[in-house]
Amino acid sequence: MSKQTKPGTHADEVKKKAFKKLVSLGKNVYTQIEAENYPEFEMPLRSSSNIYYDQKMRQYTVGKRKVKRSASNVRHLKPFLQTLYVASFAARDLLEPGRTSTLRDLYYSSESALAKMFKNQSESDNVITDVEAVIGMAREDFNIFPDARSTIYGDLTVSFQDKKTKGKREINLTFNPDGQTIGPTLVKSDFVKTSADKVICIESGGMFQRLIEEDADEQFNAILVHLAGQAPRGTRRLIRRINAELKLPVYAFVDGDPWGVHIYNVIASGSAAAAHLIGLTTPDAIWMGLTASDITKYELPTDQFTKGDTVRTVQLLRDPRYQKPYLQEELKKFLKLKQKSEQQSLTSKSLTFVVDEYLPDKFKEIAKLKREGKI
Repeated sequence: MSKQTKPGTHADEVKKKAFKKLVSLGKNVYTQIEAENYPEFEMPLRSSSNIYYDQKMRQYTVGKRKVKRSASNVRHLKPFLQTLYVASFAARDLLEPGRTSTLRDLYYSSESALAKMFKNQSESDNVITDVEAVIGMAREDFNIFPDARSTIYGDLTVSFQDKKTKGKREINLTFNPDGQTIGPTLVKSDFVKTSADKVICIESGGMFQRLIEEDADEQFNAILVHLAGQAPRGTRRLIRRINAELKLPVYAFVDGDPWGVHIYNVIASGSAAAAHLIGLTTPDAIWMGLTASDITKYELPTDQFTKGDTVRTVQLLRDPRYQKPYLQEELKKFLKLKQKSEQQSLTSKSLTFVVDEYLPDKFKEIAKLKREGKI
């Protein structure tokens, strides 16, 4: 049965909200200047001392401590002006005319300012994050994106405004046999209907293509998402929207090592780098593997753990995001095994092994773990 969403304009709502907040920031500064006061604004302190894991929200977030930027402080003056420049650029040059910008584009666009605004892109990226913190919305909401990397494939029909006709256009995400790029328009599109009942997030491009070729979307009634390693924030936002709006469970299928587990958990619980934002996490997402148990069970080809792998695994065991029983058990098994394996190692059995045996077995195993209360 197809799941349908109510007609809506998700992109328009996000645009209006972001534009309003950016304009409000500018008006607040202007009002202070008119009153002959040095303008200032506050934002959450993003240092580790003010970042914590919120058990109720099930994600990293910022505490109550704030930092103030004031034009009265010579040390604050440059970042103060940089923040206003980015906010103005986002409102005037992006949201109002309906344009988008990459992080790199914004850096080069600043070169046309009266004075050189940023010494390098790292500095401009940091200021973009400051604007996020000030208005409480992600850079994607004010149309600044990283270069697109992730892709999606499956029976999900979305609608968006056609660039040429300015009318509504619908496409089904099985349209492109290689997967549809997850770009700005797709992230903010409206969901029309889907027959899928789950989402499978895949770390590597090779495995993503393998699952498409073997019709895994049809066999498992799933929407397939290629994460391209650590998932970009736009991809994580889209995964969350599908989970929240269409009520589809999310499964993460990643490499069998601590870095793969971390890729899953950033989807589920977020990261310290984005702790000042909400709306990027999918707390009920499930890590399906590769697990340490899979490596042993299927006698998969492996590589030896490095010192860095061991250190990282110990860190994850202590991390509050990794306290679910099944995560703890598998991390401890990794330490004991001292072996790791890539997703593609499953093809050592056969090219179709992943859809014929591995994934069917994993869904049964996950159902059992749920009954036992380990997930």
